[in-house]
Amino acid sequence: MKAISYRRYGGPEVLEYGDHPEPKVGPDSVLVEVRAAAVNPVDWKCREGYLDGILDTVFPVIPGWDVAGVVVRPGAAVTGFAAGDEVIGYVREDFLSRGTFAQYVAAPVRTLAHKPSSLAFAEAAGLPLVGLTAHQVLHRVLRVRPGETVLVHAAAGAVGSVAVQLARHLGARVIGAARACGQDHIRALGGEAVTYGDDLAAQVRALAPDGVDAAFDIIGGDLLRATPGMLAPGGRLASIADAGVADLGGGYAFVRPDAADLTELAGLAEQGVLSVGVARTFPLEQAVDAFRFAEAGGAGGKVIVTTD
Repeated sequence: MKAISYRRYGGPEVLEYGDHPEPKVGPDSVLVEVRAAAVNPVDWKCREGYLDGILDTVFPVIPGWDVAGVVVRPGAAVTGFAAGDEVIGYVREDFLSRGTFAQYVAAPVRTLAHKPSSLAFAEAAGLPLVGLTAHQVLHRVLRVRPGETVLVHAAAGAVGSVAVQLARHLGARVIGAARACGQDHIRALGGEAVTYGDDLAAQVRALAPDGVDAAFDIIGGDLLRATPGMLAPGGRLASIADAGVADLGGGYAFVRPDAADLTELAGLAEQGVLSVGVARTFPLEQAVDAFRFAEAGGAGGKVIVTTD
């Protein structure tokens, strides 16, 4: 099969397009013909070696964890998927080697859900990682309840946009923080927008004088350390960007594959409750350009690699 891979850590220049063996299919996995795979920041962080301390790496590495495709062959013990089923997946294993920027991927069933029929493959491929991240933080770390006020940082970005939609679906009021160019997008999703700057805390307090009940950090650093001052007494804080959140009394989250969560997200997308925008698509052989485009920032949606 054709795939994108890298044999050493580095920038986009280490990515190569070429032939790889078709992956073996275990008893609780399915062979998926990849139709689309999404580029996420974690993909280039892995490629640059930033996760080397927590994930074993087996070179050559085929990057990518998000996928949408069609089941070619289920493993011997698989009952929930059959050949021809359209699926989406957050296909993250506990090591780096077999990713989704390829014509085929062997996906454990714990990473998969049936694809929403209303979404094209390119749209569907952008849902798993960002959707699971937002869902797991809101439900398991922040435990957001109806009527609460939630502050979402980077609310115009991929994870933030989904977090705004899911928090609104949970019945929460959402204040979304972003740069000036993202304000209209936040409002379109049903959030109330505030702009990054020295007066951010004052803007949040103007909308929520007693502070917010929960805050979702996606940036870390100084912004994270300033966020407790925007919380109401007893307010909860979560971060996906900075494990130092624990020192502030909050919770750190690293998204994990979960078939039940992904199935729930697929259902919300099918109902029109949840959407993920696509900024641009690239064919597999041009995945290096896809990475460069995504890493430049400001895409305004997901960057997708297709195998059509």
